[in-house]
Amino acid sequence: MRINLKMLSLLGFLTCVALLGGAYYFEYAMDMEPCPLCIMQRVATFMVAIGCLAGFFLAQRPLPLLIASVWTLLSSFFGVYLSYHHNWLQNLPVDQVPSCGPSLEYMLDAFPVMEIITVLLRGNGDCAEVSWNFAGLSMPGWLMVFFIGFAIASVYGVFTVWKARQMQQA
Repeated sequence: MRINLKMLSLLGFLTCVALLGGAYYFEYAMDMEPCPLCIMQRVATFMVAIGCLAGFFLAQRPLPLLIASVWTLLSSFFGVYLSYHHNWLQNLPVDQVPSCGPSLEYMLDAFPVMEIITVLLRGNGDCAEVSWNFAGLSMPGWLMVFFIGFAIASVYGVFTVWKARQMQQA
């Protein structure tokens, strides 16, 4: 059975939209303030969404589809890294949790961009708090599951397009 890459891309894009919608629901409807790593995971989800949307529109063009699949794969790896690090912080013993940092608004006013990005990627004590749990996984745990799924689908896309290109050249 051959999986249609155009529909797989659309499914990936819609999943990202649902994940981002859920994140904003938790933030605005349930008053759960996102930590720095949560914000970065939203960025990674958005990056995956862009790759999936490009894959949907470029499904009939092998080279652009390959580029979109590689972009989605790299974005997925970035998301896996962030969600793994976030889970690691959440599972640290209380005495080893890093201290909480300044708010994002303050950092934007006071620090250079590269330092802000470093702080966001590293996370802080706010990131160690588990404020939601479902079936034994926190939000970053579920995001890691989704990012791994996106990575697997992207590898499939890269392999399929690469194989098709090899057959065309032969």
